[in-house]
Amino acid sequence: MAEFSQKRGKQRDEVLGSTVDFLLANARLVLGVGGAAVLGIATLAVKRLIDRATSPRDEGDAKGDTTRLEESWKELNLLTATPRQQPRPPPAALSQPVSPPDPSPAAPEGPTDTGPEMSLQLSSPAPLCLTFQEKLLAFEQTHVTIPAAHVALAKQLAGDIGLELQAYLRNKFPELPFGALVPGGPLYDGLQAGAAERVHILVPLVLEAGLWSLVPGADTVARDPRCWAVRRTQLEFRPRGSSPWDRFLVGGYLSSRVLLELLRKALASCVNWPAIGSLLGCLIRPSVAAEELLLEVQHERLELTVAVLLVVAGAGPEDPLLLAWPLEGLAGNLWLQDLYPAEAARLRVLDERDAGTRRRLLRLLCGVCRRHPSLWRLDRRHLTQVVLRLGEHEADWAEAALGARFLQALEALVDSLERASLPCQLNPGVNLFGSLRDEEIDALGFALFCGLQAPEWLL
Repeated sequence: MAEFSQKRGKQRDEVLGSTVDFLLANARLVLGVGGAAVLGIATLAVKRLIDRATSPRDEGDAKGDTTRLEESWKELNLLTATPRQQPRPPPAALSQPVSPPDPSPAAPEGPTDTGPEMSLQLSSPAPLCLTFQEKLLAFEQTHVTIPAAHVALAKQLAGDIGLELQAYLRNKFPELPFGALVPGGPLYDGLQAGAAERVHILVPLVLEAGLWSLVPGADTVARDPRCWAVRRTQLEFRPRGSSPWDRFLVGGYLSSRVLLELLRKALASCVNWPAIGSLLGCLIRPSVAAEELLLEVQHERLELTVAVLLVVAGAGPEDPLLLAWPLEGLAGNLWLQDLYPAEAARLRVLDERDAGTRRRLLRLLCGVCRRHPSLWRLDRRHLTQVVLRLGEHEADWAEAALGARFLQALEALVDSLERASLPCQLNPGVNLFGSLRDEEIDALGFALFCGLQAPEWLL
């Protein structure tokens, strides 16, 4: 009987041993070395309890039952003292590397409650959801704001080119009284968006007082409110030839076309731009294909377009600033009224009055339209009218309201496109949408309507 009990005990030991080996092998694969050790201690402790409960007791073993039970419970108590290891993910894909378990921190000397800290460490961070205002400010930082170093370099190059050009004009045409060349444009007024890529150099014509008068476009043969004529007066007292500008008269009017051709030929063939470029550390080439007088400047840090503009300024502060612009048809010899200086000054006054963000809004609109494949036809002239209209009617122009003002500007543009009319604020007789075709207006309106439904897509 004793032999039979011993055989059954051995068989039971072999079965339990194989079970323990199987559990330990799988625990090492799933839980790692630390988890397998904990499971092994628990399994051996339970095995010993089962052995003592099922095996027949000898007389010599009765005395040590109490001691063995105490040792077994001590082994089970090790489970509560052993720190838990972070469970490994199941090895579903053996080709993916499995990260090692995080090292357990050293046990503190005193009793501390580490539960909340562990829960904070194990919890995943919440997804970052940005508002439209935050996305708009991020777009401004990455796609609208121009580095200060690029702005300074562009201004320096424009100023140096202006000085060289002024010296050339005085030597080439000493009989023509040109004024001091003045660099300007949106870059100088803080309205340029995206890149320091365009600068104006104004070449003013000094006209004799009393010999010239400005005629509005509505009173000319072109009947165009955008254009003005510069008429020669006092011919009976100061005959033709008394003014150095009389050589550019066409029908008693100072012709912008003739002056443009004179200066175009001089810039293209007479100025030694390679020598000037080497002196300034850049490459300067006149643009022959463009109708405007353009100089393409390539520097190692930026590319710049310099527009040379012949201008006629009136004697009074209310008189318009006129540009020699390549016009067609009956307006070919007329001068185009430049409203940009007055509009930029108006925006600056409005912003200084309430520390507003009207000019920032204009830069954002320009940055969005110049990058969008369907909105590039909306240039600064169109967008300035919308901002000026909003700037005079809306009261809140703090930074926190910039997103709301942006959406209002889009709505105003859609409304103007529906009417195919965008009157100029300073010259209401000029419709800035008058040069757009119907299909172009439809494409712009559709793109803006979609942008209002999901404005984030425009950024």
